[in-house]
Amino acid sequence: QVQLAESGGGLVQAGGSLRLSCAASGRTFSRAAMGWFRQAPGKEREFVAAILWSTRYADSVKGRFTISRDSAKNTVYLQMNSLKPEDTAVYYCAAQQVASGLIPNTSRSYDYWGQGTQVTVSS
Repeated sequence: QVQLAESGGGLVQAGGSLRLSCAASGRTFSRAAMGWFRQAPGKEREFVAAILWSTRYADSVKGRFTISRDSAKNTVYLQMNSLKPEDTAVYYCAAQQVASGLIPNTSRSYDYWGQGTQVTVSS
């Protein structure tokens, strides 16, 4: 059974940093995209970043967030710097079942999801 477990969320002041982790179990994802999405209250889930052979970012986080992967640990990380109040959301880890070539930025392209971790940025 595939499971994705996020950790690292919390409360931070604007301008601060957090690092989210997503540990996968049940299979390896070294040849499939893994990514992060987020959902703020009253808003739709939106793409944040993803990694396969390269990386892809939402415009709103470019230059501030960095996604990385440790294949040996089957874990993906999201380093978030210069956090803003508008980054407040539940952050979800996601993974594809099979790589599709391009790095997708739509939630329907991902097959596995974690339970989410709350990130709150105070002003």
